[in-house]
Amino acid sequence: MRIGLVGVPGCGKSTVFGALTGLAVETGYAARRDRANLGVVKVPDARVDALARLFEPKKTTYAEIVFTDVAGAAEGIDRATLNAMRPLDALCQVVRGFPDAAGAAPDPVREIADLETETILADLELVEARIARLTKDRSQPRELELLQRIQAGLEGGAPLRGIELAAEERRSLAGYALLTQKPLLLVLNVGEAEILAPPPEPVVAAAKSRGIGLVVLSAPVEMDVAQLPEAEQPDFVASLGLEEPARHRFIRAAFDLIDLISMLTSGPDECRAWPVPRGMLAPRAAGKIHSDIERGFIRAEVIHWRDLVELGSEARCREAGKLRVKGKDYVIQDGDICCFRFNV
Repeated sequence: MRIGLVGVPGCGKSTVFGALTGLAVETGYAARRDRANLGVVKVPDARVDALARLFEPKKTTYAEIVFTDVAGAAEGIDRATLNAMRPLDALCQVVRGFPDAAGAAPDPVREIADLETETILADLELVEARIARLTKDRSQPRELELLQRIQAGLEGGAPLRGIELAAEERRSLAGYALLTQKPLLLVLNVGEAEILAPPPEPVVAAAKSRGIGLVVLSAPVEMDVAQLPEAEQPDFVASLGLEEPARHRFIRAAFDLIDLISMLTSGPDECRAWPVPRGMLAPRAAGKIHSDIERGFIRAEVIHWRDLVELGSEARCREAGKLRVKGKDYVIQDGDICCFRFNV
């Protein structure tokens, strides 16, 4: 899954990317903007940590997200930037919450509105072009009716994610890669002095009215944390008055944004989080581990991670009735530790 960091020049987007990934990237107006930066980020997961302490495995593997620092133009969100956003699975908009180099106060609500307007116009252009073709040949009346409803909503200033659509309709629109259909998370990038302050009420209201999440962080501070040896990070974070690095909250929020959950496997060889779409049936989830397991699926033996950590072993979970045997119609739940039985 790829999540794109987007934002206007000066919002600190590339600094946020560097803090998240630990990669050295060019920042500021002089940076090259003809290509995107890519970085893979591990999703912090206390459940995997707890299982690793229990089993002391040879290998510990976390879920991962690919973050893209979307290339942008010096003057703002242009056509090339919008096109670069289309292949992504979700978007995180970084907005400036600190004075710029000239001392100008931030205006994050305007940045939120500006990106929304640009993406609505880009989607409207694409939808209108498709409607014009369908109107001529009349070969897809249901698609035409759906797009006309979408057109009306976009013309009214409503992003597609805020328009009520059936699940089948949303799936049928997926091939258009409409920008306002993509899940969106707001990231307010503030100065160090504001890291403990609540976000401004207008920003909270802007996020709430759009039904999207909001994470507050200070990119320079997160960069300092990321550059410390891992053993020293907790003390430094605590000295700032924080329980954990804000980037951890951001990464988890981004993971939730794409509606994934974590299926877990555990043992002395490896403790691992497997990202799967919410609502996935057990055989399909088993296929994430290996296609043979899906093909020869017999059953899933499932323990909730907390039960295993509290009781200490699979045998004790079985004795306590905490191990459940599930068939092909079982929907994997977040935090399920699964052992799949199969035959091929």
